[in-house]
Formats: sequence, C-alpha cells, structure tokens
Amino acid sequence: MTLKDDVTKGVNDVLAASWKTENATVVPETEDVALANGAKLLDATYLYADMADSTGLAQGYDSPAVAQVMRAYLNAATRILNAQGGKIRSFDGDRVMAIFIGNAKNTDAATAGLKLNRVLDEIINPALKKKWPSFKWVMTHGVGIDTGQAMIVRGGVRGHNDLVSIGRAPNIAAKLSEVRGGKRINITSAVYSKLNAGAKIGDNGNDMWTKMGTTTYGSNQVTYYGSSWRKGL
Repeated sequence: MTLKDDVTKGVNDVLAASWKTENATVVPETEDVALANGAKLLDATYLYADMADSTGLAQGYDSPAVAQVMRAYLNAATRILNAQGGKIRSFDGDRVMAIFIGNAKNTDAATAGLKLNRVLDEIINPALKKKWPSFKWVMTHGVGIDTGQAMIVRGGVRGHNDLVSIGRAPNIAAKLSEVRGGKRINITSAVYSKLNAGAKIGDNGNDMWTKMGTTTYGSNQVTYYGSSWRKGL
C-alpha cells in the first residue's frame, strides 16, 4: 500500500465510522475512550492558562534560561490546577488546559486562576529576579474559562494519539486565554453567573470581576468578565 492509499483509507475509515457516545461522570483518561469511534459527553468547565510573551522571552534570552522559565510556569500552574480539583489533559508549549467537573466546577476554575495570579506576582517573578538579577522580562499570563457540554474523542492513529475536546466551552476558553491588554483572567458570563461569593467578592466587599464586553468567536457572541485580582494559597 502506498502512502497515498494509506492516508486515503485512514480518512475514509474515520468518516465512515458511527460514533459510540457515552455520558461521562468523570474526566476521562485517554484509555477510557475508544480510538476508532468512541466519544464521551461531559458537562465541564475548561480552563486554559497561557504564559504571555513567550516570543519576547525566547528572543531575549538563551534557550536554557527560557526552558527553565517555561517549566517554572507550567510546574506552578499544574500544582495550582491539581490542588483546585482540575484534571489536566493537555500541554501545548507554554499553555496548559485543565477540566473541572462537579457542582463547584466554575468556582474551582476561577479560584485556580486567581491563585495563579498570586503565584506569578509573589513566587515566580521574585524567584526569576533572584536567580537572574539583570532579568528584564516579567512573567504574566492569560487565563480563559468557559463552561458547557463537551465531546471528548481521541485524535491520531494507534500509538500516536491523544484526547481532543470538541465544543464551545474548550474553544472559547482557549480563545479567552489569548486576550491581552486587559485583565489576566477572562471568564464567560455563564461561568460568572455560577461563581460563589468566595470567587466573586474580594476581601474589601467589591466584585473582583469587571464586565469587559461582548466579542464574537465564529458564530458565538460571547459576553465575558475579567479579573486581575489574586487569592491566597
């Protein structure tokens, strides 16, 4: 079989398969989803955390330093997301994605973002300055959060595949993590409306979230709220 024949057969097999869809009550692992045509439906909140200005970092410093900085961010984000109940299902360069489920999924995700804000300001950036006193680059990030039903499938071929989340929530969360120039965390109105007081109201009694407006992603009109507030660990 030529490579063309192999690719053609693979595409046709994927398009011919009928989905075997199941409702999920836990965040699936890769092996929980059949490669050929398995799918899990999950009511979940998606969080993407994306270290900002990695291009400026990479162009201004040598690779070993850049790698340490990126690993520091991903290490800290992973610990915060895990501690807040998130299930990490994707790393992409300097970005990490976590899935939250349960009655408090929106509050848990927002709280994770607020805690990560504090980690950047009080742990990571001081540590970078201590290690490299002449370091000019300052770490910041974008966090995007949305909630809704997602379809989780496996993409790729046998031996080379991973989970892929399909739906508005993962797509919009990823887009909101790329917003720059405003607040560090951006959440949809659907997430904001489900926050408990601890994730919505600051110690001074003020709302930690500001309505940022409405934007369009594809066919979706998305109203979102932003915050650069911080929560203690």
